[in-house]
Parts: sequence; structure tokens; C-alpha cells
Amino acid sequence: MSNKTLDNSRISKHLGQTSEYKDQYDPKLLVNEPRINNRRHLDIKDESLPFVGYDTWNAYEVSALTNNGLPVAGVAKVIYPCNSKYIVESKSIKLYFNSFNMYKCGDTPQQVLDHVDQTSSKDLSELLETDVVVKTYPADLIATGDSVLDRGKYTTLESTFEPEYLTEMKLDIYSESPELLEIEDTGCGGCDYSMWDKSRTCRWHSALLKSNCRVTSQPDWGDVYIMYQGHNQITPESLLKYIVSFRDECHFHEEICETIYKRIHDVLSPTQLCVTCLYARRGGIDINPVRASNHYVIQQECSDLINPNAMHVKTAKQ
Repeated sequence: MSNKTLDNSRISKHLGQTSEYKDQYDPKLLVNEPRINNRRHLDIKDESLPFVGYDTWNAYEVSALTNNGLPVAGVAKVIYPCNSKYIVESKSIKLYFNSFNMYKCGDTPQQVLDHVDQTSSKDLSELLETDVVVKTYPADLIATGDSVLDRGKYTTLESTFEPEYLTEMKLDIYSESPELLEIEDTGCGGCDYSMWDKSRTCRWHSALLKSNCRVTSQPDWGDVYIMYQGHNQITPESLLKYIVSFRDECHFHEEICETIYKRIHDVLSPTQLCVTCLYARRGGIDINPVRASNHYVIQQECSDLINPNAMHVKTAKQ
């Protein structure tokens, strides 16, 4: 779907424009975008979503001042549900967090971070008309522990093929094409068997996810993690071709995740499905949508992604 056919009047307040970076707190910088604008072509209706999920944003350029002028830098984790009426436009939230840069809001560094959390949670909740959680960590805090996803469980699609075969594979479709997906009912290297109902579980990863911003056409790079359970499966080659087919698409990160989810759901009718997209940072923010068939699957596959008390362990791209 071409970005030329969409109404960008709301989100173009900042996107594609030369912007003044304010350094004093200004919630009026925030801009929302109705989710329905990015779902209509998929026939997804807000009142009957075929999935549950959250959008998790990590903002790496958050800073403010103590009352005596000491700079405090942090990494803010922003979480809100996918059933909200709106999403926040990415450049607006970058400008919004930058507006704290010279803003004095606490006697101690922790008070400053707490103030940023409380203020931004309130502002974003009002903007998006849903409950938004913001948790800001000191920038010098080193995250420890495992990744957001247990990547050891996932098989990387592009590494399952012999190098010669991969170079010979025909990959020339760069607009999202669900007809590329092919179904088979035999075993595969990315599969194991589920404790849920003994049907096959497949977990695939690809580092080749790439799309473009719907408004600016700037490239967005990401890793995609797909878990599905069912009695059939998608052939690895066709799934890889499908992921590559996003390369020239112009969509928001959330829409890319929802499109992959919806297409797989439509062709496979899986008993369980989870799609997680971990995007590379742009402008100090990375966006990491997850869409799943139920909340249990999210907890099993990527619980830390939506946990405000868990630091985000980054991918190589991030």
C-alpha cells in the first residue's frame, strides 16, 4: 500500500518538517495517530482485534536537570496496549522527551527520573486514551541477564540454507506479498513439539526485516521473531521470501508486526501465534511491537519486553 494514498495530515506536524528542539517541558509536542488508519487495509477492526499485544518503546535520549542544574540522563521504557485507539508518532515523542533537557524537576537524580516517569506516563495516557507505563532507568545502569527473548529457541531462517543455495534463491519481490507463503505438513529444523496439545511448534528468527517510514521513507531495520503452533507449517524458504518482501514497504513498525501476524494467521490458522519485531534505534528510540494470540503466549515468549521493571537487552542492530 503506497503512503501516497494515506492521510498524513495529523502525523505530519513533525514528520518531514524542520523542527525546533525545545529544551523546556512541552506536552503539546506530542502527536497521536489513530491505529485504524494503519489497519483498515488488513480488514482489522478496533472493536474486534484478532490478537492481543503491546507496543514497547525504548527512548535512549532522555535527560533533565536537578534543581541545582545537575544533568540526569536515562533510558525510558514506554509500554502501552495494542487495543488503544491511538499510537504516538515517533518524532513527536522524541521532541517531547528532548523538551525535558533543561527542565529542573527534582533535588536528586532519582527524583528527576521519577518526575519524568510520572509526567510522561500522565501525558501519554491522556494523549493515547489508555494506560501508558513509563519507567526511566539511569543511563549508566548496565543491563544484565538474558535477552528479551530466549533466542536460543529460535532458528535463524537465513542460516538454515546452504550459502550457495541462498545466493541462488530468487528474492526479487520487495512489496509485501502474502501469496509468497507456502504451507506444508512435514517436519522442519525450526520446530519442536508443544506441551500444550502435542502439535508442532515452530520458532523462526530473521535479521533481514527492513521497511521504510510511511511518511519520510527513511529505512527501518529490524529483527523478527515468529512462533506458531499448529498441525501445518510454512516452508522456511517461503517465509524468508515473505519477510524480504517488506523491503520496499512504507509502514509504521506496529503495522509491519500486525501485517505479519495477520498474514500468517490467515494462511495457517495456528492454535498459537506470536510475532515480535525488535527494530533498530532511530533518533534515540527503538520500537518493539509484539502481537500474539493470547497473553499466555506473550509471557512464554517475551515477558521481559512488556515488564517495566526489566531492562531491555538490545539486539546487535539496536
